[in-house]
Amino acid sequence: MTDSSGPLLAVDGTPLKRKLAQSMFRSRLRAFGLALPLLAFIIVVFVYPILDFLRQSVYDPRFSNLMPATSEIMANWDGNTAPTEDMAAAVVSDLIVAKKEKTIGKVATRVNRELSGTRSLFTKTARSAKKMKPPYMEALIKKDKDWADIETWRAMKTASRVYTPAYVAAALDSKMLADGSIVRQSEERRIHLQLFTKTLEISFLVTMFCLILGYPIAFLMASLPMRTSNLLLILVLLPFWTSLLVRTTAWIAMLQAQGVMNDLFVIFGLATDEDRFSLIYNKTGTLIAMTHILLPFMILPLFSVMKTIPPSYVRAAKSMGATDWTAFWRVYFPQSVPGIGAGALLVFILAIGYYITPALVGGQDGQMVSNIIDFHMRKSLNWNLAAALGLVMLVFVMFLFWVYDRVVGIDNMKLG
Repeated sequence: MTDSSGPLLAVDGTPLKRKLAQSMFRSRLRAFGLALPLLAFIIVVFVYPILDFLRQSVYDPRFSNLMPATSEIMANWDGNTAPTEDMAAAVVSDLIVAKKEKTIGKVATRVNRELSGTRSLFTKTARSAKKMKPPYMEALIKKDKDWADIETWRAMKTASRVYTPAYVAAALDSKMLADGSIVRQSEERRIHLQLFTKTLEISFLVTMFCLILGYPIAFLMASLPMRTSNLLLILVLLPFWTSLLVRTTAWIAMLQAQGVMNDLFVIFGLATDEDRFSLIYNKTGTLIAMTHILLPFMILPLFSVMKTIPPSYVRAAKSMGATDWTAFWRVYFPQSVPGIGAGALLVFILAIGYYITPALVGGQDGQMVSNIIDFHMRKSLNWNLAAALGLVMLVFVMFLFWVYDRVVGIDNMKLG
């Protein structure tokens, strides 16, 4: 008990406000302890690998580690004056060590990424580097005249940088010079920006098709009785219970020249048996298959929002003289915009990173950035460029989130 002017006390005499604060702290601490294993799991198997992979887009220590003497002397070279004898001596000494330790392939591959054709130059020179005598510059040029080309030395200077924007520049169809400046690639080597444009175009079209097809379906599901609506919901969720690979290969069977779709076109007279439509291994096949696969991701956010719109609003508008279209457009549609925004954002981001479907049904014309990233990861083994391409896409997606937050608001997003 306390007098009316003093603070309320707990049974043990502690002020009640402090006691409540201590109790809340212990509750939060227990909750954090329960969530800690999940948080650690996410950091170890998700966050750290992604950050480490993205770090490779600006970090490449291979040349610096394998050619230390050359990298050290290259740091003091401006890239414009003629290469010196000390630089040539450092190259020869590093090539001898690289040949002995069997790392010359990694060195040659790294420089070849900066200047095509230098791989054979390094491997050939390394085989006879041990026999070279001073002056080393003359010995190198005698072995191959490409050593007299200053571009070869500039490529080594660029490769010697541990932290470099060269890969990000390459992902944007640019090139970093020996002095650190960035210039555009020649016209025939500009492929990545075209690929980004194609990826964004396909993602935008898939999003539009999903919205056009998904909005009426979600509207119908929200308008029907609960029993019928649940049945349609099961049909919408049915693709999630089927393997993505099975759905994609089913489209291959349906869209090929002798497939179901072309047979129907022939039956209805829309095409001749000799001149069937090309629906597979091109952009058309990619659009059709991806629209089907991503359609549920548009329907579900739309349905969740439409289900909360009171039907009485539309009835009230009609009772005041509004036509069906006016009631829909002026009353119903504005309330469904959060669902449109959430569904469009979800489908667009998923479409940007899609890989399996474009790889199987896209052919050369339907390839996306994800397929090029896979190529650099598995075939060319240029993980740094793959990471740079992924970084560019991540920055774009984050920018998209920022725009959505400014226009609609993340708090208004409803996904289910």
